[in-house]
Amino acid sequence: MIDFLTDGEIYKRVILKEIEKTQSFLWLATADLKDLHVKTGRKFVPLLERISSFLERGISVRLIHAKEPGPHFRESFDKYPVLAERLERLLCRRVHFKSIVIDGKYAYSGSANLTGAGMGARSDGKRNFESGVFTDDKVLVSGIMGQYDRIWMGSFCSDCRFVSDCPEKSIMI
Repeated sequence: MIDFLTDGEIYKRVILKEIEKTQSFLWLATADLKDLHVKTGRKFVPLLERISSFLERGISVRLIHAKEPGPHFRESFDKYPVLAERLERLLCRRVHFKSIVIDGKYAYSGSANLTGAGMGARSDGKRNFESGVFTDDKVLVSGIMGQYDRIWMGSFCSDCRFVSDCPEKSIMI
């Protein structure tokens, strides 16, 4: 299965539906990172609340992002102490790819940052025009995971011209 998603479809399918099926691990990659909220029942909660519940259930979560998030994200982050303890983060200013890998079985790759406007959580008149694919195709999932893993493992660090001001992998907000 390879599904092409745009705008609000990304939010509805990937963020609201597919991520909730995570059983073992979740990998997130984004250039921009904001305090994305997700609909849970009748209310909206920070995606960080969902991620903290995954961590509490023993699900591993990794996050690669290009810049430090803003104060709203940090405020939400501080509400969930398990994030500081168990969320694995890598800050790399060269990251511009956006992907989500669920248990090594499913993957999203596209243009949408992990923000409300990017993922399509905002109203029609406020969301970005985005597109991407969601798939269980083993070749595509493997390729997406391979890119993620090479960056995570520092495969490009020795040739990086920004290495002098690169933070360590284990940074905490």
